[in-house]
Amino acid sequence: MATETTLILFKPDCVQKGLTGTVLARFESAGFQVKGLKMMTLSEAVLKEHYAHVADRPFFPDIVAFMQSSPVVALALSGENVISAVRDLLGPTDSKKAPAGTIRGDFGTDMMVNMCHASDSLEAAAAEVKRFFAEGETF
Repeated sequence: MATETTLILFKPDCVQKGLTGTVLARFESAGFQVKGLKMMTLSEAVLKEHYAHVADRPFFPDIVAFMQSSPVVALALSGENVISAVRDLLGPTDSKKAPAGTIRGDFGTDMMVNMCHASDSLEAAAAEVKRFFAEGETF
């Protein structure tokens, strides 16, 4: 078992529906520790970097519009095998396929409107935490 830190973005649908605290409570109830937490608006430059793997796709402007439709909450979360555990708590990316009891299954709508983004690997987590938290903003 390894202690890891991951990044979670509470997407606009989570923030707009007032579910940030509810979702955060699920992560904390699972035994994970908050290492950093802040609300922010995302620039197009940050979104291009964060979604570089799809930035050239025709649907990318829809992602930008959605992710800029309200502030998001960035969370650095730490714990034993937190990366895979958080992804299990969230459920599949497509909320329509996520079972009840998962965050996306209980609150999500579809592939994009799915409550949270979560890092999918150690490498991605390290890069994403640095992208959203400046030096000294995590503890």
